[in-house]
Amino acid sequence: MYSLMPMAILKKRNDCRPLTTTAYYIDRIKVNDYIKALRQEFEARADSKIAAEQKAYLRDQFLFYGIKTPIRRAIQKPFLVNEYLPPKENLEELARLLWKRPQREYHHFAQELVQKYTKRFEKKDIQLLEYMVTNNSWWDTVDFIAPKLISAYFIKFPDQRDPYVKKWLASKNIWLQRSCIIFQLLSKEKMDKEFLAYTINSLLGSKEFFINKAIGWALRDYSRTNPKWVMDFVAKTPLEPLSKREALRLML
Repeated sequence: MYSLMPMAILKKRNDCRPLTTTAYYIDRIKVNDYIKALRQEFEARADSKIAAEQKAYLRDQFLFYGIKTPIRRAIQKPFLVNEYLPPKENLEELARLLWKRPQREYHHFAQELVQKYTKRFEKKDIQLLEYMVTNNSWWDTVDFIAPKLISAYFIKFPDQRDPYVKKWLASKNIWLQRSCIIFQLLSKEKMDKEFLAYTINSLLGSKEFFINKAIGWALRDYSRTNPKWVMDFVAKTPLEPLSKREALRLML
């Protein structure tokens, strides 16, 4: 049997009115019940005005319930308690089902759910991460998946990095390519400089905004740790003006 244990959560909003949600601790996960419980919580907090604003912000590509991030995270918190997480063997099925739902809140929840399992990643999980990058793709999910999930995966399975990055760079999929550039964000002293240079050089000449913005972002982030290397790299590399401007923003 699969049991659902209701648990009341009390939070306060900025206007001091209590936010009460009922979440469900799941002893043994039944995927459909898990999603149903989450759906009930999201629907209870839906706001059509905010939903329209969020939909417009992401260029009308996704539907929304209209739940702002702090409220969503308060709602989903019990679903992500380590003690009550679904078994690892259910993760891929659950994440894919969530990713196929139309409301963007499910995608944001799914990636944060997957993050809870980074220490238990298996080699096959790269297929799930690749699926998440290439479906319902936009910067708001890719910019979470690459530095927080793909990075953790490559740290655990370093032999997978080179073949997958090579494949993604050649894929012509801008979101896989962007992931290649930004998965090392926040690496600081652990940055593989030569590999960063390789990914950037592989995409030189691209006119795609999201690629050139990512190149500048990755270099700017690393400039906090190694400004001389970034300055030298920019000086000798024919970057697009957007990439160069973003790369040097903290140093000029």
